[in-house]
Formats: sequence, C-alpha cells, structure tokens
Amino acid sequence: MADFLQIENGQALPLAAVPTIGLARFARLIRDFTQSGGAIVQFFAHQEQARPNCHRLYAVTRGSGLFALATEVDGDFPSLTLAAGAKFAMFEREIAEQYGIKPTGHPWLKPLRRHDRDYEYFTVKGEGVHEVGVGPVHAGIIEPGHFRFQCAGEEVLHLEIRLGYQHRGLERLFTTAPRGRLPIIAESIAGDTAIGHSLCFCQAIEAMAGIEVDAAASSARVIALELERLANHVGDLGALSGDVAFAPPAAYFGRIRGEFLNLLLLMSGNRFGKSLVRPGGVGQALGPMQFDAILEKIAELRPQLKQVCDLLFTAHTVTARFERAGLVNREIAERLGLVGPCARASGLEYDAREFFPSECYATLPGNVLGLTQGDVLSRALVRRDEIFHSLNLVETLAQAAADCQAAADWRACSPAPEHLVVTVNEGWRGEISHCLITDAAGRIARYKIKDPSFHNWMGLAMALRGQGISDFPLCNKSFNLSYCGFDL
Repeated sequence: MADFLQIENGQALPLAAVPTIGLARFARLIRDFTQSGGAIVQFFAHQEQARPNCHRLYAVTRGSGLFALATEVDGDFPSLTLAAGAKFAMFEREIAEQYGIKPTGHPWLKPLRRHDRDYEYFTVKGEGVHEVGVGPVHAGIIEPGHFRFQCAGEEVLHLEIRLGYQHRGLERLFTTAPRGRLPIIAESIAGDTAIGHSLCFCQAIEAMAGIEVDAAASSARVIALELERLANHVGDLGALSGDVAFAPPAAYFGRIRGEFLNLLLLMSGNRFGKSLVRPGGVGQALGPMQFDAILEKIAELRPQLKQVCDLLFTAHTVTARFERAGLVNREIAERLGLVGPCARASGLEYDAREFFPSECYATLPGNVLGLTQGDVLSRALVRRDEIFHSLNLVETLAQAAADCQAAADWRACSPAPEHLVVTVNEGWRGEISHCLITDAAGRIARYKIKDPSFHNWMGLAMALRGQGISDFPLCNKSFNLSYCGFDL
C-alpha cells in the first residue's frame, strides 16, 4: 500500500498529494489490491483545461481505510476489468462514454447511458430459447428502464438491463450552475435519497471551505438520514408483501412508511427531507417540538412494526416464496462490488456507518448482521433488522438532541484551490460517495457522483439467472434500485 495515499472520509487534500504513477504500475497495484479483498469506491477520469490531450484517472479504493491513487493517459488505456475484476466494468464504460477514451480489451464495452440505435443486446441461441422485453415504460408509477430477458420456457438464462432514460448531465451541472442551486441539484440526484446525497455534497463543500458543523446540527442530520432509511426500508417490506399478494402487511407497512415521511416533513417542511441538510449544518432551526414529536412517534410505531414484521415473516406462504429466490452468493456479490443491504444479505459485512463514520456515527452502535443466504428472504430480513436498529439510533439521538439554528449562508465561502475531497455515507441503499475537485481559482472543476445503485444493478441481473421469469417483480423489489441515481 506504499504507493497509495490513505485519505480520511470528508478531508480536503491538495491534488498534488495524490500519487500519480505510470499506467502499468497503476494497473498492477489496483489489480493486486482488489484481488486481495479491496473494493472500489470511485474510478473516474478528469480532463484538465490546461492539458486538453491528457486525462487523469483517479481511483478511490477501500480496505482497511480509504486510499487514493492516480495515473495519466493521453488516449485509450488497457482495461482493468479483466485483471482487477467485474467491479470495474461499469466505471470503465462510464469513462469511455464521458470522455471518448476506451478501455481496450474491455469484455462488454457498451454505452452506459447513451441510447445508440444500434445497441446490441446479448442474445442466447438455442432451441426453445425466446426473448422477453419489459419496459422502458412500465405499468405503474415507476421510473423508466428496459429489461431484456433470454428465457428457456419460464427459466431466465440471462437478463440485460438498459438504463439511461433519465440522464440529466448532473455531474456537469455541478461545474456550471450557480452556487445557490448546487444543494437543490444534490438533493435531486435520487428523489428518495435526498438526505443521503445532500449529506455527501454538504460534507464536501464544508471540507473544501473549512466550514465547521456543530454537534447539534450533526445529530439532526443523522436523525434525518435514519428517518430516510426507515421510510424506505418499511416501504420495501410493504412492496414485497404486495408482490406475494399478502395484503394486510402491505397495507400496514404502507401506512407506517407515511408516518416516517411525516417526521421528515416536521423537520424540513416536506416529506422527503429536501432543504434540511445544508453546508454548515441544517437549513432551518430545530428544537424540542420536533425532537419530542419524533420520540413520541417512535414509541408508538415500534410495537406496530414488531407486530407487522412478525405477521410477514411467520407466514409460511411468504417464506416459501422468499427463500431461494433471487440468489446472489457471497462470491458473486464480492466480485461485482455490491453494497448496502443487498451486499450484507450475501454475507459482505461492509457498512459505511461503521467503517468510515461521519457526523456522529462513531459514537453510535453498529448493527448486527443477520441472515446471509443471498436470497429475497435475506434481503428482506436485513431490512427488518436495520429498521429496528435505526429506531434505536433515532431514539438515542432525539433524547439527547439540543436546539440547533439554521446554518449561515455558505455561498461567500472560498473553497481551497486545486484540492480534492471524497465523502462516503451509508444511504438506505448502501454506500454513497461524492468526489469534488477544484481548479486553481477554487471553482468546481470535476464533480463525481456514485449512487449505490451503480454497483447493484448488475447484482439484480445475476439474481435472475436460473429463476422463473414470474419471480422478476419479487427479485426487483428486493433490490429496489434507483434509475435516476444511476442515470445521473
């Protein structure tokens, strides 16, 4: 690890401090690191204006800590996917699409978000094999994505997922939009993860500008992030109940999800927590009225959640559908770099709240890993366990919460020039990471976003192999990935 620079989560560093080494050595070090159990957090390109023919490739990896390394290329470069693993495949496809430099030898170099007319889907040949296309327009209030199944009878042999229908050019917007718009863009990356993405953005700005956040505001941010986790995990269990036609828990979970959204409404003025997290702290003053109401609602909902979870997970008809459905074993999960509840359900213990704690997470207890068979049942039970863990965290923080005032206007602050910062937080879907690079004038020169869905969509494709196509809705809900968080 001598060539890597160990970095701290949310710490701004001079760009010159990141080691920039030759491409061959870079590839060898990355390969050795990932083959020894390391994972990739970010891998992206940056083209400096002063050097238009040169691209710098940055890799942010995690193992015993966070590490950064860079190399420079003046055109196409040898793919890392074959040598370092499938977890690089999507990142390299993104680099090729964004900058036109190709990872030569990449095994599956297709457009990631761009919609070429000549896009070639993988096709399985053979007697009795047929193809089923689903989407991109779906029968419900759902984001667009196309699913192309290769089937033999009912059995899925291969699923290819094509996204990009909601590509908005968000990373470029961060380099061109007025400062006042940036928090609004950040909380719109994925609408159901407004708190998670806002927190990553605000921590990056705070690190670059030397803005301090007091303990009261930090505690309020964590409460909001856990309420976002609660609302979505509860909603997911309700959706899974509905997919196996178990109407009572579907209705109960749906109603309880609304209660957690209403707590975010109480804190921010809207049910998705927008405008709450801002550089320097929180967007509005919070006091006993909000924290007492949260405690009262937690005490009310805890026994209700226990009852409805018992109802769901003791029903043999439910467990019969959940067990062995959508299997992703530990080896595949690790090879693909899965994150969040989906990874933990396959036996990967990584949780950014424990490995790279930000805000006040270092003072809070971690969650205990439950069932890890890698199926729908495991993914559902991981969500159930995280619900009760989050209830405990919110209750602990709300009991000790102090009044906090709205943060001062941050727009006049001057970010450090030619610096880099990486922020990592555990959103409800898993690891969220933002990387910000400033130019010589302190302006944002490159903004890189990584939603957990970026890692996990391929996990869903693997989960369908060997499954009946009728189990697709159930497997899809057990992952519940973001389309817009991927499309960016």
